[in-house]
Amino acid sequence: MLSGLIFTNCNTPNQNENKKEEVQVAQRVQPVFVTDSLAHDSDDPAVWINPQDPSKSLILGTDKDKDGAIYVFDLEGKTIDSLVVRDIQRPNNVDIGYGLQLGDRTVDFAVTGERLTSKLRFFSLPDMKEIVPGGLEVYEGETGPEFRDLMGVAIYTQPETGKHYVIAGRKNGPQDGSYLWQYEIISDASGISLNLVRKFGQFSGQKEIEAIAVDNELGYIYYSDEGIGVRKYYADPAKGNEELTLFGTEGFTKDHEGISIYKLDENTGYILVSDQEANQFHVFPREGTAENPNQHELITIIKTSTLSSDGSELVSLPLNKTFPKGLFVAMSDDRTFQIYRWEDMAGEELKSIK
Repeated sequence: MLSGLIFTNCNTPNQNENKKEEVQVAQRVQPVFVTDSLAHDSDDPAVWINPQDPSKSLILGTDKDKDGAIYVFDLEGKTIDSLVVRDIQRPNNVDIGYGLQLGDRTVDFAVTGERLTSKLRFFSLPDMKEIVPGGLEVYEGETGPEFRDLMGVAIYTQPETGKHYVIAGRKNGPQDGSYLWQYEIISDASGISLNLVRKFGQFSGQKEIEAIAVDNELGYIYYSDEGIGVRKYYADPAKGNEELTLFGTEGFTKDHEGISIYKLDENTGYILVSDQEANQFHVFPREGTAENPNQHELITIIKTSTLSSDGSELVSLPLNKTFPKGLFVAMSDDRTFQIYRWEDMAGEELKSIK
C-alpha cells in the first residue's frame, strides 16, 4: 500500500517520494509492443483492418516533420519499409476509410493532412499508392496562413448512402462556429475530388483543434478543443450544425488530445481521451446515459506508459492470439507508437467484446 511506504519506515521524505513514484509507475499499463522508431516526430496512428485476414492488418503512423512520412507497421510494430510513404510536408493526423468506389474497382484508403501545403493526401490500401498525386487543397478562399494550417483529419462514411466525407481541422480558426470544414469525397474512374458541404464547430480560441474522431454507427463527430473539453456534433451534414454537448471539462491536467472509440456493439462502448501531460486517458461512456445520449460522465482514468500522447486509435475486433479483444495504439513522444491489448487497458472495470 502507498501508506505503508510513507509511514512504516524511517526513510527520509525524498526516499519516500521516490518509492511512491515507483509504485505509481508500476501501476501504469504497459504495451505489448513498441513500434520501431521514426526519423523525426511521431504524431498520430490509424489502423487498417485486413478484411481477409485481420492478423495481417496494418498500423499507420505519421512522422510530423517538413521531411515527413507515413510509416506502416505490422501488428508487432515492425516497419514495413516497402509501404512507407515519404516526402510528405509535415503530416499531422491520419485516418482510414473503407469501400471507396473508383470506377470499376473498390478500394480502402488512408488520408493525411499535409500542413505545409494545406492539402489532403489520399493513399489506397494496403498498397499505399497515392490516388491523387500531390493531394487536394482545402480551405480555399481563406486568407492568412494561420487559418490554412491543416492538422486534424477524420473520415465519416454515411451508413445508409455509403458516401464518404473527410473532416478537416487546423491550427487556428474562427470562433463563430465554422472552424471545421467537411468535404464529401467525389470519386470516379479518374480519381477523386472534394466538395465542401459545410463549415461547423465551435472553438474557444484558447489553443487549437487537432484530435477528431468519428463514430460511424452512431453518427457523431467528436473533437478536442484543447484545454477546454470535447465537443460533439452530428456527422451527417443534413442533421445540422448544433453542438450536442461539451464534456470532459474537468480533471484534465492541461490539454485534451487524441480521441479513440472502443465499440462493444453497435450502440455501446467507451470514448478514450488523452490527458496529454499526465500520460493517461480519461474514459467516458460512448452511449451516454439512458436518459441522455449526450451526457458523457467520466467512468475511469487509465494510466499508461505513453509519453505526452496526442494521437491514438482503438480496434474493437479480434485480430490474432495476441489481440483477441482488440488493440489500442497511441503515439508516444519518443518517436514511437505503443501498442496495447485492450484487456490490459480495460482491467477489471471496463468490458471487452465477447
